[in-house]
Amino acid sequence: MRRRWLSKGLSSVPPFAIPRTAFAIGLLFLAPGCVQGPNYSRPAIAVPSAYRFSEPAVRATQSTTGNWWGEFADKQLDDLVHEAVVNNRDLRVATARVDEFAAILAGTKSQAFPQIGYDLSANRTRASEEKIPRFVDPLSSSFGALLTASWEIDLWGRIRRETEASRANLLATEEARRGVGLTIISSVIAGYVTLLDLDERLRVAQATVEGRGQWVELFRARLKHGYISDFEMTQAQAEYESTVAAIPGLKQAIVTQEDALSVLVGRNAGPIERSASFSTLHLPAIPAGVPSELLKQRPDILQAEQQLIASNALIGVARALYFPRISLTAAAGFASSALGRLFSGPAHTWSFTGDVAGPIYTGGGIKSANRQAEARRDQSLAAYEHVIQNAFRDVDDSLGDVRHTNELEQSLDRRVQSLQEGVRLASLRYENGYSDYLEVLDTERGLFNAQLSLTQARGDRYRAIVGLYRAFGGDWLNAPASAQP
Repeated sequence: MRRRWLSKGLSSVPPFAIPRTAFAIGLLFLAPGCVQGPNYSRPAIAVPSAYRFSEPAVRATQSTTGNWWGEFADKQLDDLVHEAVVNNRDLRVATARVDEFAAILAGTKSQAFPQIGYDLSANRTRASEEKIPRFVDPLSSSFGALLTASWEIDLWGRIRRETEASRANLLATEEARRGVGLTIISSVIAGYVTLLDLDERLRVAQATVEGRGQWVELFRARLKHGYISDFEMTQAQAEYESTVAAIPGLKQAIVTQEDALSVLVGRNAGPIERSASFSTLHLPAIPAGVPSELLKQRPDILQAEQQLIASNALIGVARALYFPRISLTAAAGFASSALGRLFSGPAHTWSFTGDVAGPIYTGGGIKSANRQAEARRDQSLAAYEHVIQNAFRDVDDSLGDVRHTNELEQSLDRRVQSLQEGVRLASLRYENGYSDYLEVLDTERGLFNAQLSLTQARGDRYRAIVGLYRAFGGDWLNAPASAQP
């Protein structure tokens, strides 16, 4: 049978053999094809040999829970982080964008394959009897059933470069999603620490109010019996009220922080349960690593590199515009004036078209497109280098912040201990008549402010460690691999 077809020529080839013929011709065109544009190679980046504030005490750590925030050893915090990862709206948007770019990649890949479709038609018309002889039937019908196939042969690599760019854009979007997740997790932890900070400040204020309230009751009794003056009584009462005035602001700050944290984890505004205080919250080990590891872990660096890969690939797409596009189109099916004879032998129909279209003169349009692609690649390269520089600066700033907040906390802790002893001694001096009550008030006022500052410094230290984990891109020893398309 096959020999008979060849002997009779192409006109006698069965209609559904045409797509296979087109495929074979396409392979012949594709064989000598080449991909236009430069292949990507990672640019050489000057990486510092060490961080400015690195020290032997700074060590690498790997969370036993598999998540870096597990180092805080707080179940309620773990639950809040999990809730944020599931329900945060910004993270949902970022995840949906990843899905969008995955679909774009699939659509770009599809251009490399034959596009097969069908066409079914039916038509019935009536001609004007004034224009045709009377013996001709004015009614006519036509029916058609066609299977179509078209294929653009990627001889110069345009589709392959577009696919490369789409894949890089997908990976960049995935890194952007990971960056959003890292920011959200860091914000949840920092917000939780701030709540504990405010709780501790409120506890200090309430304890101070209680202590000064005892002084006020004592002074009232002494004033009643004439042991003190009205002036001393007003001093004690004024100092008591000044401490009471600090409590409403702290309570409102707690409510505001709870509402902000609720929205961050995807809830409506409301209270936040906490299962720890600064006295029970574990202080995580400080993460560390050599600078070159930052290039493999931090989401914004990986995102910028994928954007550079995409821009580099699009240069090849632009260069392919200089060359002709080669496409094959085939159609095979049946056409008849009667539906009953549509699939009979004489109703067979087919067509095959090869198309080569290329530029001759574009007024510099293609050259301009190539310059644009190269300029965008240069922009992406500069942005990539800028992101790396900012990343190293971010880590150095965070390491310095951890060190200096630790030093400040230790200094304020010593100051609080000194002022606590000072309050005890001032009270003894006052009770024994060696000083007036102003000395006690000044020392107590200093102690109250120092306790508030110490609590804030302790919160700043926790927040600095959270910032350091974020600067490292999370716990780099437990970093999840980017999704591959």
